[in-house]
Amino acid sequence: MKKLFLVLVVLLNPLFLVGCWDRIEINDIAVVTGLGIDQKNEKTIELTAEMYIPKALGGGGGGSGGGGGPQTYVRIGEGNTIADAISNLQEKIPREVFWGQTKVIVIGEKLAKEGIRVTLDFLTRHTEPRLRAHVFVAKGKAKDVLALHPPLERSPSEVLRELAKMKILMDVTLMNLLQMLSGDAQAAAIPMVHILPPQKGMEPLQTIAYINQTAIFRKDKMVGQISDKLTRGVLWFRNEIKLSNITIKPKEGKGYVSSTLLRANSQLIPKIEGGKWRITLKAVTEDDVIVNGSNLNLMNPKFIQMLEKDLEKEIEHRLTQTLEKVQKEMKVDILGFSEEFQRKYPKEWKKVKKNWDEIFPSVEVTYDIKAFIRRPGMSTTPQGLPEDEVKQK
Repeated sequence: MKKLFLVLVVLLNPLFLVGCWDRIEINDIAVVTGLGIDQKNEKTIELTAEMYIPKALGGGGGGSGGGGGPQTYVRIGEGNTIADAISNLQEKIPREVFWGQTKVIVIGEKLAKEGIRVTLDFLTRHTEPRLRAHVFVAKGKAKDVLALHPPLERSPSEVLRELAKMKILMDVTLMNLLQMLSGDAQAAAIPMVHILPPQKGMEPLQTIAYINQTAIFRKDKMVGQISDKLTRGVLWFRNEIKLSNITIKPKEGKGYVSSTLLRANSQLIPKIEGGKWRITLKAVTEDDVIVNGSNLNLMNPKFIQMLEKDLEKEIEHRLTQTLEKVQKEMKVDILGFSEEFQRKYPKEWKKVKKNWDEIFPSVEVTYDIKAFIRRPGMSTTPQGLPEDEVKQK
């Protein structure tokens, strides 16, 4: 009986084994790390894929892998639609294109201005692209950004990913973009990249793309861009500010003082009163002094308090400049006002959400900003000044 049982187990066991009939070997795929999408002309979409070179990544025990050559290469496909462009791209690559490791998506400026709805539909409907991929708009063409040979990182997409992670300006993933455009404001902000001119003696492509502006979208179309300085104002409103240096000129004394942000927190407080829509930005910032170019002795608490007031005024001035551009001129709510009013006044919001584009420019904004300088730095007095020239009181 035991022998019969063992025979049945041996015969039936293969039926319960999981097969790998649909497997794809790693040697048979081309891993895409960066994706560029351009509108070549009215009828043609241009798709640029940045892919790893397997030989460059493998090899000896050194950290450089396959030597000093490029570690990625670029191929371009064209078509009437993105699907057609992918098919055309696949014809030029001897391996199956795999989009599951795409870290960066770059949208060309022309396509951004004409509309990105179809692009987003592909990126979300296809099973492979990652919703965590970082999204950028290129000043010019996306393919030019992915064609660069950065001197430090191994690929252009790696440069952009690292810059986004540092949060110097905006960091927007595909998921973030979808959430912004599906909100009631139907507005979005995406970091915009420019190609840095190569240094003297370097090849034209031996450079990087860097973030120094933000592209503003109304619905799915780009309507303009704002500078890095105004972008930081947007980040204050959105409670996303992480890195910031501010230089101020104290009222007392000579010269300038620069501080760097340690941490900050901001909150939007909406209020509807007498038919008027108002919002208050309440912010708290903690900073360190990194440069004392003045003649003030910052060990004196009086001067620290004075600098804190000056810092509050400078932040408010920058926020006012941001409002002037975004709220009054562009009239696009990328600041998060709509979400705050909807959360606190749901009934009132339902009545006006269809006309929010008309109400948003007239929302009154006030500020409640508190700045604290936590440390004046390692030096006690201004360096390089004779003691008798340092203002002590």
